[in-house]
Amino acid sequence: MTRYGMAIDLRRCIGCQACAAACKVANNNPKDVAYNIVYTKPDRDWEGSFGTAVVKGALANDNAGGTFPNCTMVFLPVQCQHCENPACEAACPTGATSKDPETGIVSVDSELCIGCESCIKACPYENVRTLVKSPEYYLDVVVGEHDAPPHVAGTVEKCTFCKNLIDRGEVPACMQLCPGRARYWGDLDDPNSDVSKAIQGRDTVFLMESAGTQPNVYYLQ
Repeated sequence: MTRYGMAIDLRRCIGCQACAAACKVANNNPKDVAYNIVYTKPDRDWEGSFGTAVVKGALANDNAGGTFPNCTMVFLPVQCQHCENPACEAACPTGATSKDPETGIVSVDSELCIGCESCIKACPYENVRTLVKSPEYYLDVVVGEHDAPPHVAGTVEKCTFCKNLIDRGEVPACMQLCPGRARYWGDLDDPNSDVSKAIQGRDTVFLMESAGTQPNVYYLQ
């Protein structure tokens, strides 16, 4: 059994959006679907962001905070947290949202999903799930990985931790182009994995820890 997780180093993230772009292309995401979003935060008050809903007031894209020349701008990448205790799974009436007991990855089965949005409403992390109403694309050709999940109208989508890539022995697409090497991936139960080594000895925080979902995405300060 494996417990996959990710660590994101907030000191290394430069807000370049390479992870978001790689994710969107690799998964051939429709126009309005994003599994991975990098928010710009105009201050270093992490407690406020991690204790309340992510996309509120203090978070705005590419806007610094403070008064010149003493300005501050830091970045906060957000995706599905692949929780140990996912609220979305408990709320799903059809069993479409489930947690894989072998990997810990939380996924949505498009064949079972009825688009009721119960998972979206139950999830404490805003904008990590999207109801696909009618997929529209920027290009007339399919891009990305040949085995990327299909985009089915009337179903909910989210980050899959790129399970298709993991099954091939690769790492999630968001890690492949990160110039700051801000992301670490692997088995959280393996002390020799990259993610376990990254977490060791570092101060870590979680999004909405008070929600009790026990996220498997760690933020390193």
